[in-house]
Amino acid sequence: MSATVSYPELSGRRAIVTGAATGIGRAISRALARQNIRVAICDLNLAEAEKVAAEVGGDAFEIDVRKRDAVEACFAAVEKAFGGIDILCANAGVSTMQHALELTDAEWDFNFDVNTRGVFLTNQVAARRFVAQGSGTIVNTASLAAKVGAPLLAHYSASKFAVLGWTQGLARELAPKGIRVNAVCPGFVKTGMQTREIEWEAKLRGVTPERVVEDYVAATPLGRLETPEDVADVVTFLCSNSARFMTGQGVNVTGGVYMT
Repeated sequence: MSATVSYPELSGRRAIVTGAATGIGRAISRALARQNIRVAICDLNLAEAEKVAAEVGGDAFEIDVRKRDAVEACFAAVEKAFGGIDILCANAGVSTMQHALELTDAEWDFNFDVNTRGVFLTNQVAARRFVAQGSGTIVNTASLAAKVGAPLLAHYSASKFAVLGWTQGLARELAPKGIRVNAVCPGFVKTGMQTREIEWEAKLRGVTPERVVEDYVAATPLGRLETPEDVADVVTFLCSNSARFMTGQGVNVTGGVYMT
């Protein structure tokens, strides 16, 4: 469970969370809902999004972040239902794992279409609304792999490095308008995505899944795998007035794996 820090100024705000049906997105949705934020649970898997919406008292919407028409339609539906949008947490993401020299065009495109294009589209659609209304906050989910290129994840790292570049550029453009744009960079987070990655990595390295997990923990100075709630609490902070003088940041939430 996330920490119980209260940010009263967030009460009554309206947020979109993409990739909200599982993992980090679900934890973000739960954390925001505890601040009395009305949360739009947006995901490609509408059935799973509806389950999370029922859990947190939010509303579920289908979105395919790769497609501009789908993003525009989702945001319009949320705006109609909520009366406006104040926060975007662009969290939708995917991964595949492969040796760089064996990487296919399809794997490269899949990672960039969701991880990078998805952030671009959702940020742009949200930012246009925020500029028009004179306020708004964006938090993008990047990765430890956005700070350090990762073997077997070169394409994924490239897509997440792009997220940080976009976050910084957009933050500079929107700062004069009072709109903040930041990113979080999680480390080895215990999610369904990580479970798949552990199996992939074990096979590609020729080791056991248990060895992969041991290596993740050994690389983490705080000595455990990260939880989605560890990330969600930082996202909530970035949405709050406590982070009012932070923009263009890629905030490390890695347990010390990366410290710069």
